[in-house]
Amino acid sequence: MTSHQNTQTMKPATAAKKLGVYLEATPAEFQEGVVSRSELSALQADPPQWLTELRANGPHPRPVVAAKLGVSIAGLARGGVTEPLTTEQIEALKQEAPEWLQRERATQAEVRKETVRIKEKNAERAEKAHGQNS
Repeated sequence: MTSHQNTQTMKPATAAKKLGVYLEATPAEFQEGVVSRSELSALQADPPQWLTELRANGPHPRPVVAAKLGVSIAGLARGGVTEPLTTEQIEALKQEAPEWLQRERATQAEVRKETVRIKEKNAERAEKAHGQNS
């Protein structure tokens, strides 16, 4: 009996998501295998050249594209961006600043402000409640 059965593994898609890379752009051996937790940790700690390149230049998966553009994933879809983009394409979009991107960035900024406002309000309520209970 081998200890391999006890090793937790994940599908390449899960590992790619955890690494923040687009699965279809990874090497074939990565796409076709399974990744153990220790292999994932090793990739994160000391990324091979292909991973460093992918992270730097893309193509990037939608969550990474959205983060780099400062919009939500839904905002990307509303803007018509459904495919992975390279870093170069993302930079070009930032330079062009199409109307949809400006609108989605503004929406995202409002969402962030509202989140902060709600957090502060909840903290004030908790403080008042704690003060009354003392």
